[in-house]
Amino acid sequence: MCFKAQHLHDMHPGLPTVAAVCVYPSMVKVAKKEVGNSGVKVASVSTAFPSGQAPLEVKLMDTKFAVSEGADEIDMVISRGKFLSGEYNFVFDEIAAIKEACGKARLKVILETGELVTLDNVRKASDIAMYAGADFIKTSTGKIQPAATMQVTYTMLMAIRDFMDATGIQVGMKPAGGISNSKLALHNLVMVNEVLGSDWLTNEWFRFGASSLANDVLMQIRKLETGVYQSSDYFSID
Repeated sequence: MCFKAQHLHDMHPGLPTVAAVCVYPSMVKVAKKEVGNSGVKVASVSTAFPSGQAPLEVKLMDTKFAVSEGADEIDMVISRGKFLSGEYNFVFDEIAAIKEACGKARLKVILETGELVTLDNVRKASDIAMYAGADFIKTSTGKIQPAATMQVTYTMLMAIRDFMDATGIQVGMKPAGGISNSKLALHNLVMVNEVLGSDWLTNEWFRFGASSLANDVLMQIRKLETGVYQSSDYFSID
């Protein structure tokens, strides 16, 4: 995975590397060594990913360990049970505590939108995450469906725009789960440009969480280069 992430440019000059590889905390040190000076960041899932079912003390230890191992970014999951019970202050305080534990590492807050039921809940969770200090808001862990639907992503983009208007703080967006082909990715990029503008069209502020998308992009590039449709059998899964 780390080799592929940093050598996409070598295989296809003009194509940038991916923004980051995402690993469990125990693999951060290994991933950090493998990506070297390639510019690829190492992100680590944290806070008892993907369930989030752990005490705050455990979530903080999980986060601090990942950061101490060299993680550039932390992907946390919110406590969906607390949110759905209306305990919004609990969710806010937990995100704020994890943000503090991140130190210089950027924090991506996963809402797990497939469990939030309504778009109103998605909007409320987005607002809570941003006001608690999220550097990114992210749709899903990829373990629950539906994940990054267009409607959910649009709702979160609108929340980011309103937050930017109110505070002047730019927050990133990461739709994850279900974006497996280039055409759907283009739909999302158009929506980002229309709602937030070109300032978000960089990997510093917008990401796709979809490992299968990378291979589809590579297949599309090879088709353009050779004129021949490609088979996924010729592209490594990791």
